[in-house]
Amino acid sequence: MDSLRQQYIDYLATQRLLSSHTIATYQRTLLPLQQHLIDQGIKSWQQLTGKLIRQWIASIRQQGLSATSIATKLSSLRSFCKYLIEIEYLTQDPCVGIKAPKQGKPLPKNVNVDQVNQLLNINDDDPLAIRDRAIMEVFYSSGLRLAELASLNLNDIDKHQQLIKVTGKGDKQRLVPITKTALAQLNQWYKLRSMIAPIGEDAIFVSQQGRRLSHRSIQVRMKKWAQQQQLSTTIHPHKLRHSFATHMLEESSDLRAVQEMLGHADLSTTQVYTQLDFQHLAKVYDQAHPRAKMIKEQKK
Repeated sequence: MDSLRQQYIDYLATQRLLSSHTIATYQRTLLPLQQHLIDQGIKSWQQLTGKLIRQWIASIRQQGLSATSIATKLSSLRSFCKYLIEIEYLTQDPCVGIKAPKQGKPLPKNVNVDQVNQLLNINDDDPLAIRDRAIMEVFYSSGLRLAELASLNLNDIDKHQQLIKVTGKGDKQRLVPITKTALAQLNQWYKLRSMIAPIGEDAIFVSQQGRRLSHRSIQVRMKKWAQQQQLSTTIHPHKLRHSFATHMLEESSDLRAVQEMLGHADLSTTQVYTQLDFQHLAKVYDQAHPRAKMIKEQKK
């Protein structure tokens, strides 16, 4: 077992020319696995079976390894077994059908209401400052994606109905509310925009050259304002979108409404994307669920 493992490591270094860091990752998987198998009475890699691999995965899970780390180790083992098949040491791959533990999707980080207010409290009459505040007000007002905001045209804003017509993924359109604060900031920007944008330019947000503002420019300007407003965190479009969703849910707990505003086709996407106020949900559950209410009444 030891000689085959070392032969594979040499192959990674001399034939595949992998970095020492990557090779060390393979070693950290195969050496402990080899010892684990020896402890089980296994004397050859040919005795490796799917059952033994599953037992090994279970044992390292009990040691507290994360799902990501286990997935990395399983990937290393798959590569090793593929090599053993290529050199005709194994005839079948024992890793077939084995899945790594499901990895949870990390939640996007959001900023709290005080931080949003700090970001948007811009007292500057420079045209770019007025434009940038309008951009960030719209992001936070309506939870738009970066591409959705950058593609906004003048006729997409309905001031009277206080709605934005948004073109999302797959060119699907939806109507999203916009706050009076964001509309007021847009009006300030419109007065200056008319002096910059050429006739026939439909884009709401334009550069100093009068062209539609690029995605990258929007990101850079938001990062700049986070620093200038002395926030302790970076700001980017996705963070304001997530903050919008989180704050809306905390106040309303209406997951379906937030799903519609975000433009998610699947409700499960919204559930992952937003952080629910679980204390509030527990309170609603206790008040609404018939069995929960019955237990409370019995305790009286």
